[in-house]
Amino acid sequence: MRPLSLKRHRFPADVIRHAIWLYFRFTLSFRDVEEMLAQRGIEVSYETIRCWTIKFGPQIARNLKRRRPAPSPRWHLDEVVCKIGGKRMYLWRAVDDEGEVLDVVVQKRRDHHAALTLLKRLLRNQPVEPEAIVTDGLASYGSALRELGLDGFHRPGRLSENNRAENSHLPIRRRERKMQLFKSQGSAQRFLTTHAGVYNTFYSQRHLISRSTLRTFRSAANDAWIAATMAA
Repeated sequence: MRPLSLKRHRFPADVIRHAIWLYFRFTLSFRDVEEMLAQRGIEVSYETIRCWTIKFGPQIARNLKRRRPAPSPRWHLDEVVCKIGGKRMYLWRAVDDEGEVLDVVVQKRRDHHAALTLLKRLLRNQPVEPEAIVTDGLASYGSALRELGLDGFHRPGRLSENNRAENSHLPIRRRERKMQLFKSQGSAQRFLTTHAGVYNTFYSQRHLISRSTLRTFRSAANDAWIAATMAA
């Protein structure tokens, strides 16, 4: 795991790590994080926080992903329309049946090529082979899976059968509103990839577990965050 290079920064490593954690862990703007740090006597501008998230966020997400156990082999795929930089684009998303985000891809089209791009990324980057791929009725999924020889794993169905993927868009919709929409395809892809890494680490279905189990999960998530943000 590659440590973060935090040398030659005016602020201590703990401040930088905490600011990045606040921004990606909760639905906050850069100005919100600035105010929260100022309340603790730390004077840092929102623009500096933005630079920290751009510089260190992707590497932290990669470090967190390396520490994650293998996801479930049952994948749920879905796509939603969004407006980025005044243009109509599509957010293609894959999660497993436990809600872990497998991949997020921002693309300009909603067609065979876009579905194929998402599936190739999944097959290349995931440590497990799929046992089932659940999608909605979009024909592009079927044609892309046939091209890859995976049509035997395809489970097309109604929206109610793909609720896991549908519901996974909700945290992103909240962030999209807070950020007053994404500004460019590149910045949206960078944010969503980093957000997914942090989300997977701290996500827990608290309504299904006991309080003691929740404390154990939180402790494990905090340990993973500390290890992933270790400074060189």
